[in-house]
Amino acid sequence: MALDSTFVLRRARQVLRIEQEALAATREALGAEFVAAARAVHETLVAGRKLVFTGVGKSAHIAQKLAGTFNSTGAPSSFLDATQALHGDLGMVSEGDLALILSNSGQTDEVLKLVPLLRRFGVRLVAFTARPESDLASGCDLRLVYKVPKEACPLALAPTASTTAALALGDALAMVLLEARGLTRDDFARYHPAGNLGRVLLLKVGDIMRAGDRLPVAPENITVQDAILRMTKARSGSIALVHPRTGKLTGILTDGDFRRSALTGPDFLQKTAASFMTRGPKTISADALGVDALRLFEAHKIDDLIVVDAKGKPVGLVDGQDLPKLKIV
Repeated sequence: MALDSTFVLRRARQVLRIEQEALAATREALGAEFVAAARAVHETLVAGRKLVFTGVGKSAHIAQKLAGTFNSTGAPSSFLDATQALHGDLGMVSEGDLALILSNSGQTDEVLKLVPLLRRFGVRLVAFTARPESDLASGCDLRLVYKVPKEACPLALAPTASTTAALALGDALAMVLLEARGLTRDDFARYHPAGNLGRVLLLKVGDIMRAGDRLPVAPENITVQDAILRMTKARSGSIALVHPRTGKLTGILTDGDFRRSALTGPDFLQKTAASFMTRGPKTISADALGVDALRLFEAHKIDDLIVVDAKGKPVGLVDGQDLPKLKIV
């Protein structure tokens, strides 16, 4: 039997609305307890200890994801399966660690059994729950509480809004700590060396720029005609123009500049490129990250970016058309 499109869209929008309401309620409830938990996480990391995320069922999935998120930001974290913890996995826990125990109800037997066991290891405990009055919340040192007016499941059985709110609250904590600890893009790249993300983050401008025969460079007093010929030979949409004596970059002549020069009269081809070039163009160094080049393209709405060395001489060109091919965008 085919699903009625009206029903499908109405119900889907209702689910999203319910989950949005849980996020809004969680956001509005943020206060001193969240600050205290954030400080505890920060203190733990500064002391060289780790975070331990644990839970069962859907909460275990959230705990595992959050451990991965914190690890990716340079905050040492482990996932502890609450069931396996009772059968030897507690060996990963050390004194001084901070345990974040996830349970929507705060009454899950497996996690409640963990509370006294973790305390024996000298571990501070954070209850991560939707129930501030639960046994888990009362048995821990700190609380991270998210608000769920209701689940999106029509049977009120499948965790939906609760898992969304828990994950979002954990992400909020991770991002607060990321910024507080001053993590840079270079730091982030070191934690993501593989896959497309690592490739994008680690790629340097020197790895993607056009150089050699593909980099047209000429003195700024060259004629427009000769400048266009050099651009055509290099199959480039622009040419770097330099001071005739110092070789330092003084401007850039693009296809757009060439078209505008044609409006000045029939003798435009014999005029100097300096007459139409863009002076003081945006530049970047070969050691900069590829994502930094992307930000310049986006911020200044440019099509070409000249790469210069420490002396201000052009050594390469980043063409905006190359970025999608390299999967930077």
